[in-house]
Amino acid sequence: MHHQEGIVNSELGAPQTAPHLGRKWTPGTAPVAVVMISLNEAHSIGGALESLAGWALEVFLVDSYSRDDTVGIALENGVHVVQRRFRSFGDQWNFALETLPIRSPWTMKLDPDERLSPELKANLQRAMQEGSADGFSVLRRLWIMGRPLPVRQRIVRAWRTGQCRVSDVMVNEHPIVSGHLADVAGELEHHDSPDLEHWLEKQNRYTTAEAIAAYRGLTMAAEPRVLGSALQRRMWLKKNFRRLPFRHAFLFLYHWLWQGAWRAGWPGYVWARLRVDVMRFIEYKRRELEITGRVPGQRVYGPGKPDPRVPQFD
Repeated sequence: MHHQEGIVNSELGAPQTAPHLGRKWTPGTAPVAVVMISLNEAHSIGGALESLAGWALEVFLVDSYSRDDTVGIALENGVHVVQRRFRSFGDQWNFALETLPIRSPWTMKLDPDERLSPELKANLQRAMQEGSADGFSVLRRLWIMGRPLPVRQRIVRAWRTGQCRVSDVMVNEHPIVSGHLADVAGELEHHDSPDLEHWLEKQNRYTTAEAIAAYRGLTMAAEPRVLGSALQRRMWLKKNFRRLPFRHAFLFLYHWLWQGAWRAGWPGYVWARLRVDVMRFIEYKRRELEITGRVPGQRVYGPGKPDPRVPQFD
């Protein structure tokens, strides 16, 4: 079901007209609609919108019922916001691409904790206007503790509107673009979390989703193949990682030495160790599922609203 200024009534299941809150997004110079999904990203989304101001023609946000001021910040900046229950990353992104009223000829996928460098914005805009490719990959550079790491990932992030679907996976989704892809110079900064407390809470949820997907044998982002593409090789390693001897030691050395995290000093060391811990958590949680056969249910952390059935004290 496609609709523009609409929200879904959870009881009736029908679209209703949403009030126009805040101001309209001021169209930028690049012919692109930037799309984000969010859950409790008030600490980061303002920086993402600042990097898009004056550049993106349109900005959209699909929010999964944030408890913080994510939606308020987006509306204040003129973002087109809708809300929808989160099922999986692949499902949420495909909903966004199929349902949002995107008018721009190009679409870009962005996370609220990412920032476009001036060089990347200029090169993307030029490439879109030339139109010699159907999609573009960029280099994403990781940041931790406010410092850049010498670690970069080549990822697909922009395409002609209507020519992309996202792999239908629980986590670590991947855009699948129809047509020719080209590399664009410039960095996409990934400011992963404001602090380790936030990072660990997020990784707890991600590793649970990964463990459940592995336990259930769900479809991966691409077919695992040793001699396939870079993505297929990564999926093969992900599928078979727990069978490899000395895997945790080799993975740390890969991040620490091969990727050069050591050049970032202590933050780089911590990041390399944490990447290994993530793989450990996935293994532990998957093994727990195999032993107990019980899939973790959704949990609510932190305080909620007062219960009127009992006395309240300050």
